[in-house]
Amino acid sequence: MHFTLKQLQVFLAVANHENVSHAATELAMSQSAASTALKELEQRFEIQLFDRIGKRLQLNEQGSLLRSRATALMSRAEELESSLKQHSEVGDIKVGATLTIGNYLAIGILADFMNQHSQSNVELTVENTEAIAARVRNFELDIGLIEGELQHSDLEVQHWRDDELCLFCAPDHYLARKEKLDDLDLVSAQWIVREQGSGTRQAFDRGMSGILADLDLRLELQHTEGIKRAVEKGLGIGCLSGITLQDAFQRGSLVRLEAPERSWNRRLYFILHKQKYVSSGVRSWMEHCRRV
Repeated sequence: MHFTLKQLQVFLAVANHENVSHAATELAMSQSAASTALKELEQRFEIQLFDRIGKRLQLNEQGSLLRSRATALMSRAEELESSLKQHSEVGDIKVGATLTIGNYLAIGILADFMNQHSQSNVELTVENTEAIAARVRNFELDIGLIEGELQHSDLEVQHWRDDELCLFCAPDHYLARKEKLDDLDLVSAQWIVREQGSGTRQAFDRGMSGILADLDLRLELQHTEGIKRAVEKGLGIGCLSGITLQDAFQRGSLVRLEAPERSWNRRLYFILHKQKYVSSGVRSWMEHCRRV
């Protein structure tokens, strides 16, 4: 074999940081050693993997092609190393979750996972659907848990579980007294909704098909709790996953609204990079998720 795993490790670190010095720091090696490893890899195969732009190294076409394969190979090598050391069958994993999942489901899953796999660490990143998908595509995350539907040639999307959006308002809102809302009610109200790019917003827009352009979207907020507080203060009515509203409904601080003529069902998904090896840790994480 005419390359080493260390050379691939340096290449991937430089690709992530676009800087040899930062990559060397991450790998606990000197900058000169990192530079030498990268240079030897390129010279051995007479290839240039980066475009040099000042102090920044930017992946070129050849580097991008190597990155996905090198990441898959390193994942397999790391799992083999973990198995050989017999530290744990399940290694550390990096998980991304959209805001509803991250704030209301993932912490419980994480606690259950780490109780069973005490030597494994889970790094949890919480952002909206577009951001999580981008991080999975860029090999920054091992797996994503998302609310929105998406299609991308690099991503494998698997159904995880079903979910339902709920409409809600403050107890003293004029619509709180109505048993069922029709389209005229929906158009007459002011709305507090999630931002574009979120899975919840995607499902809301789909549920409002045909009247979306007529809705009065008073506020668009990124955070679920902010939307709930704004609705409690009477600024409008909202639409969020029922997962996020159970406590508020029980307390009576928010009231559920019914609009049976429209569909509020949706799905939650796992997303994985097609070129990234699915480790035992990721498989175990998915099993824990399915128990929820």
